[in-house]
Amino acid sequence: MSTNWETTDIFRTPMEICWQFDYEIEIDRLRNLYTKAKQQQWDADRDIDWSREIDPSRPIIDESQFLLGRLPVIQKLSKSQQETFRAHMSAHLLSQFLHGEQGALMTAAALTHAVPDYEAKLYAATQTMDEARHVEVYQRYIDRLAIIYPISPWLKQLIDVTLQADHWVKIAIGMNMVVEGLALGAFHNMRRQTRCDTLRAITESVLRDESRHVAFGNVYVGASLADMHEDEREDVADFAFEAVKIMSDAQGGPDGKGRRASDPGFVQMLENVGIDTGDFVRDLVNASASGLRAKVPPGQVHSFRDLMMPALVRVGAITERSRERYAEAGIPIWDDLTKLESLEDSSSGETEIPEGA
Repeated sequence: MSTNWETTDIFRTPMEICWQFDYEIEIDRLRNLYTKAKQQQWDADRDIDWSREIDPSRPIIDESQFLLGRLPVIQKLSKSQQETFRAHMSAHLLSQFLHGEQGALMTAAALTHAVPDYEAKLYAATQTMDEARHVEVYQRYIDRLAIIYPISPWLKQLIDVTLQADHWVKIAIGMNMVVEGLALGAFHNMRRQTRCDTLRAITESVLRDESRHVAFGNVYVGASLADMHEDEREDVADFAFEAVKIMSDAQGGPDGKGRRASDPGFVQMLENVGIDTGDFVRDLVNASASGLRAKVPPGQVHSFRDLMMPALVRVGAITERSRERYAEAGIPIWDDLTKLESLEDSSSGETEIPEGA
């Protein structure tokens, strides 16, 4: 089905290109990540069973964990309308995964030509291939559900800001730590929640890749920041703050309350299903005012608290000066690395988070 949103967007970036003629690999942890990346390459044609039925009318994700299914505007829909809503709601969510993966594809390619170390170029090249595979596999899956919905404005803004950064460290922070931190949490939760065997298989494979990508940010960015002049480090910290704030503002704050109503793609999804946007917003506001909340299942990962903020603290991308900016913006700084390190350490197999963590 064709869409009525813009299909291309072109702009220039200020990134430099760095040749590196020293071909010795001197960072063992990067060597290990590169080796693991080579060994864990998978093929969407070979390793995903596309012969399994994907029924878009059936719940893709456990609906008991979400607020939307309990809104009156949704509950009064006919059985067929509710089935259509499920398919399009899932397609909208997965479309954001798809668009985010294309952004990751472009940033990984930019890192490949910009990072100064040979081993980092090798690793970034494997990440570029990972992201290409992710774009392919989500596009194929969404096409069997409904249509591909437009990218959420805040997600595009965040990726555009990252792509237009003037230093590769900023790109690595914007993508490998902020965007990939969000993705890592979303993929982990999706794998636990989905009722679709095909989507679970896809997400397990993607999750192993994403765990390596976040680990790369820790291994490489931390060392690079430590070698920077204080003024450069503060500049990077300011970039990290602006990236986090874009996402925090768009999602209604770090706790993510009431963020969808202003998303044109989400509005388009409601219209495609036959749901009045005004009725939906009214019910959503009333639900929030009455204290109705989505059920949080055991083992759920909170991307802000568990992954993104601890990752930024760990590499030194949050300085004493920038902490003041976070405080003024009302954005907490979490630094517990338990879940983040568990995801990174489990990237060789099915990732599990201790429920008590």
